[in-house]
Amino acid sequence: MTSELPQSVPAPARRTVVAAVGAAGLAVALTACGSDGDSSGSSTSQADANASGGGSSSGSGASSGSGGTALAKTSDIPEGGGTIFKDKGVVVTQPTAGTFKAFSSKCTHQGCAVGSVANGVIVCPCHNSQFSVEDGSVKKGPATQPLPAAQISVSGDSITLA
Repeated sequence: MTSELPQSVPAPARRTVVAAVGAAGLAVALTACGSDGDSSGSSTSQADANASGGGSSSGSGASSGSGGTALAKTSDIPEGGGTIFKDKGVVVTQPTAGTFKAFSSKCTHQGCAVGSVANGVIVCPCHNSQFSVEDGSVKKGPATQPLPAAQISVSGDSITLA
């Protein structure tokens, strides 16, 4: 017994299938990369931000130049700890009373956003890398590079991202 299949719908050409799959893959890649990659979703105690650097300024005498972005009041940053500003990509710390530092909130290990600041360290939730609130140096790996410093200025009780 022999049966034949109906030939009503021709199969698409191989090139058509490959082109369609390639276009779909490109669309997915562009969509995934289109959101400027600030690892989202990690939240934390006193820290709530993302990453980019740490300059430092002592309480008095530093001026906030024009064009800076207001971040916080000095009273918002706990002594010995810090606060993460996800939308600005920075973490601001106060290692000792009246001394403020800022660092990128992007972990140097694999680019995750740091998630918390406590007990003198900035912690990345992805692989538990830990960085010093004093200078951004690595306290515990797997990260091997310090958090890059960011420029801030402190004027009175205002902290501004330069």
